[in-house]
Amino acid sequence: MWDSIPGLQDRALGQRQAPNRCATQGSLILLNTSVARMAPVFVYGTLKKGQPNHKVLLDGTNGCAAFQGRGRTVEPYPLVIAGEHNIPRLLNLPGQGQCVVGEIYAVDEQMLRFLDEFEGCPDMYQRMLVRIAVLEWEDTQGAPEETLASDGTLQCFVYSTGTYSPEWVHLPSHDNYDSHGKHGLRYNPRENR
Repeated sequence: MWDSIPGLQDRALGQRQAPNRCATQGSLILLNTSVARMAPVFVYGTLKKGQPNHKVLLDGTNGCAAFQGRGRTVEPYPLVIAGEHNIPRLLNLPGQGQCVVGEIYAVDEQMLRFLDEFEGCPDMYQRMLVRIAVLEWEDTQGAPEETLASDGTLQCFVYSTGTYSPEWVHLPSHDNYDSHGKHGLRYNPRENR
């Protein structure tokens, strides 16, 4: 499966010696003792800690997602809150907007497939590689030097919006999403729709 992921580069798919630790339902589980291939994913919206959909990253039935640290996009992107459910969307317009702060997770193949489905990829969101500057590294399983480029960046998968209403480009751009933020646009969770 890993070889069939379009655009996957060596730096975006690291190898780690097990045991890798993954959060699941508030406890830790161990993966098997073989080398586990994990892909870095950068989340900037409702999947972050303390946000409405973070629970899906903690659910071991979806796969493994291990928090590694915090980062921000190297290039600016418009992060807007749009649509009737106030969904945070990173518009695929590099060079516009602001550098966006988020969290970096190492995910296994099962979680990556789950996130593709959860994010409606490729219809609603598209998964693309984006260069992320690491701000804080908390992954205790590996030093950042093992996966970072010499400039302190990491290629991560990001779910962005390539198709959107033209007026979204004119919405306020945010650098750090919080569903309870000053913007007053509270996210409407899927279970309430």
